Amino acid sequence: MIASVTGTAQHVGLDRVVVDVHGVGLLVHTPPAVAAGCRTGAAVELATSMVVREDSMTLYGFAEASERDTFDLAQTVTGVGPRVAMALLSVLSPQELAAAVAAGIDGCDRAAGRG
Repeated sequence: MIASVTGTAQHVGLDRVVVDVHGVGLLVHTPPAVAAGCRTGAAVELATSMVVREDSMTLYGFAEASERDTFDLAQTVTGVGPRVAMALLSVLSPQELAAAVAAGIDGCDRAAGRG
């Protein structure tokens, strides 16, 4: 698995960054706040989580290892995959999300103001 990526931001989108690592461009999906902190041509270092499925390998990146760990923890909740975990991290801090996972999925609804 790929635990981190360090290189140059080749392209920055709303929720993704292409990181050039010695001539290889890696597409890394990120929370919008992480992408907003990256600049094309600037050095970037992301903690990453690689999700391998039958038909794809997707790399998710975070500013801090604690965010990555919370992303991985959120996916242990039944029905929460990487896209939902990423969406939750886009509106909740890692601490809020970890507390919501500990409280159960209903806690996620309450923490996000939906319940």
